[in-house]
Amino acid sequence: MSRISRTVNRYPLITFFALAYALSWWPWIFYVFDLLPQPIVGFGPFLAAVVVLGATGGKAGVVKLLRQMVQWRFPLRWYAVALLLPVAITIAATAGNVLAGAQMPSAVELGGWTNLPGTLLFLLLVPGIGGAWEEPGWRGYALLRLQSGRSALAASVILWLGLVVWHLPLIVVGEIHWSDIIFLLGFAVVFNWIFNNTGGSVLSVMLVHAMNNTISGDFFGPMFSGVDFARQSWISAAIWCAVAVVVVVGAGPRHLSRQYKKHEETTESKAPSTLAETPA
Repeated sequence: MSRISRTVNRYPLITFFALAYALSWWPWIFYVFDLLPQPIVGFGPFLAAVVVLGATGGKAGVVKLLRQMVQWRFPLRWYAVALLLPVAITIAATAGNVLAGAQMPSAVELGGWTNLPGTLLFLLLVPGIGGAWEEPGWRGYALLRLQSGRSALAASVILWLGLVVWHLPLIVVGEIHWSDIIFLLGFAVVFNWIFNNTGGSVLSVMLVHAMNNTISGDFFGPMFSGVDFARQSWISAAIWCAVAVVVVVGAGPRHLSRQYKKHEETTESKAPSTLAETPA
């Protein structure tokens, strides 16, 4: 076994995060010279997970991740949560922003809602467009290992720190607002709650990520600018964090679920095929 292989096997999580940053941030130099529109690509965490899983678990590890990405058999109520929660939060943030003095979106702007299903499918299915393809890395790989020996809440906080670092290039260049540092904390807890309650389905968190980018980033977000945009960002971040507090209180910090155990790293032979029940 080579030194690189030994290092990856000994420090898989550290290797994953290092690769996630490297495989995501490489466009930066091209962005500086106006050769690319973004300083970061969204599928870097997915590629990092594939590389580390291939090095540590071989084909079986990669196949398991790919299966999680198409794991669609989970209760219908969690489809509702994944698709409707971002909509509810964004509408609430928009209403609060307008009440605080932002200009009301025009009827023409609001009429663009008919494009939302197509945008959602585009962001969900096309790697690197939007944030959905981050999730196989963040949740499908890193969270499983962070939750081993830790509470789901503690794992969420650690993952949040990794997410903040990953998003720094976008914050520095102004692609996303500084409030996203707070927003990502609520995001991490809520996403991990959904992940643990859907049997470790990566598809479930890809759905909620794609829907949030669709409704907030591509629909309501462009309706505001300047101070109004900043206020919208802060209100949205506050609501996501408020929802995260409700989740922790209601579901409990240990598993972020009253019905199921948190999902942890397992060997292929011991990997659960159904939702593992635990006492409420």
